[in-house]
Amino acid sequence: MHPPRTAPTPRSAPPPRNVTPPSATPSVPPGFGPPAFGPPGFVPDPDTPILGVPAKVPYPRGATRGGRNTGRTGGPSGPADRPHVPPRPTTPPRPAAPPSAGTGHHRARSRKVAAAVSLVLGLGLLVGAAAGSWLGDSPDATPSAADTYAKTRAAWHSVPVDDLFPRTLRGKGDGPGGADRLWTRVAVAPDSSCGGGFDPLLTKALSPVGCERLLRATYTDSTSTSVTTVGLLITAADTAGMKALRQRFHDDNLDERTDLMPRSYAAKGTAAARFGDDQRASWRIRILTDAPAVLYAVSGFADGREVTDPQSAGEATRRGATSAPAQSGLGNDARGLTEATEDAFRQALSQAPEAPVPSKTAEGGS
Repeated sequence: MHPPRTAPTPRSAPPPRNVTPPSATPSVPPGFGPPAFGPPGFVPDPDTPILGVPAKVPYPRGATRGGRNTGRTGGPSGPADRPHVPPRPTTPPRPAAPPSAGTGHHRARSRKVAAAVSLVLGLGLLVGAAAGSWLGDSPDATPSAADTYAKTRAAWHSVPVDDLFPRTLRGKGDGPGGADRLWTRVAVAPDSSCGGGFDPLLTKALSPVGCERLLRATYTDSTSTSVTTVGLLITAADTAGMKALRQRFHDDNLDERTDLMPRSYAAKGTAAARFGDDQRASWRIRILTDAPAVLYAVSGFADGREVTDPQSAGEATRRGATSAPAQSGLGNDARGLTEATEDAFRQALSQAPEAPVPSKTAEGGS
């Protein structure tokens, strides 16, 4: 039995050659076959998704897509064109791992570690260079206390007397009420041992540090009404001995006792010719610990008047003091000339060959 003839197309076009009729069963995406529970001969509906994915049906050649001809060899028109939907994968793609939140912190931490290492290495180089300089006896090396003491003792006799005891000394604000003071040197005593320079009791108090040399000079103020003897005692002690002596004077207030006043130097034919023991009115004793030296000053009236109530410079320069040494400014002279002599002493040592400069602030006051 022959199949019935189809009616010719309006254009009476012959049927296309070598056209394979579409399969009766549309193709199914790989991995999705007919369900096991379907009846024999079951064909899935292309519009009915299986596991959420529509069946994939190839379009025959010549079929139109979206109402337009594909331009290929003509043939029987297929079903209406539908957009192609790719199959959903069985395993969803793994999302890309976001960049680590600690990456920035890690980089910053690495930079900080590198900077710290560089700083430590730099400090190590500096310390090593300093240590090498000291060990190598460099000219810039810090001298030891023993070297400082030894060089100070060797330098005093090579320093000119005008450097140790300048002809004039100025005290800015060292007078009563903060007035400026000017002192003029009138006599210099020959350098000698300590015999006769101190009363027996003060000699005993200073004996633990020994005596290398005693240097003295006497000054007068600009009005020639007061005179002051300044002294520089070079001791034989080391640092420990000087510190012990200073501590004893501080603890026992030895620099405040009237029976421990230094002696004056009265030079004939000068304004200090009548400056004897009974004319001593005020004094100050300063013990250094960064150099083997004791500095002192003792002041009195130039007219030879006797003083019955001597007072230390510390007490005579206190506010409200009414004693004769306080009101006459003799306490100011003793304090100001001690400080001025110390400054001249340190300046002279700084200019002496191989003489270190003791630090005034390092050893403090006494």
